[in-house]
Amino acid sequence: MSARHLLQRLRFRQVALLLALRRLGTLRAAAAELGMTQPAATQMLQELEAALELPLFERAGRGLRPTPAGEAVMAHFEGLHGSLETMARTLEGLRAGGGLLAVGCIPASSPTLLVQAVAALKREQPLLKVRIVTETSDHLLDLLDQGELDLVIGRIAEGHAHSDYDSTVLAAEPLSLVVGPRNSRAREKALTLQALMRDPWVLQPRPSPMRELLEQEFRLHGLDTPRNLVETASMHTTVFLINEALMVAVLPATLAARHEQEGVLRVLPLQLHQALEPYRAIVPKQRPMSAAARRFLELLNVALAA
Repeated sequence: MSARHLLQRLRFRQVALLLALRRLGTLRAAAAELGMTQPAATQMLQELEAALELPLFERAGRGLRPTPAGEAVMAHFEGLHGSLETMARTLEGLRAGGGLLAVGCIPASSPTLLVQAVAALKREQPLLKVRIVTETSDHLLDLLDQGELDLVIGRIAEGHAHSDYDSTVLAAEPLSLVVGPRNSRAREKALTLQALMRDPWVLQPRPSPMRELLEQEFRLHGLDTPRNLVETASMHTTVFLINEALMVAVLPATLAARHEQEGVLRVLPLQLHQALEPYRAIVPKQRPMSAAARRFLELLNVALAA
């Protein structure tokens, strides 16, 4: 069965039905979302199976369970959906007269590279609209897969296959333990991780890479995760919290050093054994990049080499 054969026989409405079915779990809910009756949805699914010459679902109680062919088809349809989202954004930007670039960036990555590349790109293309989304790597990769982002500056998180992406290493990042400048811990010359277990902590939520590494650090010292803690993925909220309350937090070393120079925190004299894996510039392997995304990556590499 060739790609040309599939293009001649598949309809986008069938793609939409299968994606809705995967997300909602039942044919009735999928049909309702698409504004069609359940019998019409059933017929459409049967026509799709006939076109593909394989059953996509089997009965499981009152619901449907995807066959291996169904899983494969839905995975490819999700990729197609992401490509269509990217195309729609590109066309939206072109209609506005300047194009659109959507970049995802983890809070921990050095903002210097991002800012330099964006500034250089805007000097070249003043009418280009640039959208920057800051989130954890797992959420950013979901948005990248869905076509909401053109590229991600982050890490390939658990649940995402390295083989699905092309990536370029940008920088490695050790971690620093930090407190607010008014915290008495900031004046101590010798500290142990065990002593800090009595303090309240600010940690990134699971399953972020930074949280996982810190959990490994605790286990390495025979310690449990602190019970008195606040969880947030926001670096800004973390900095505000350690200034407002006498809490301990973990930040990427470059970010911690910059904030220490600004006087908003103190880096504790305690070396962590764990370090974050290098963050990367990540793009989908099977999706064409826009001209703006390609130029942004070039400028990112220029900033990296400077």
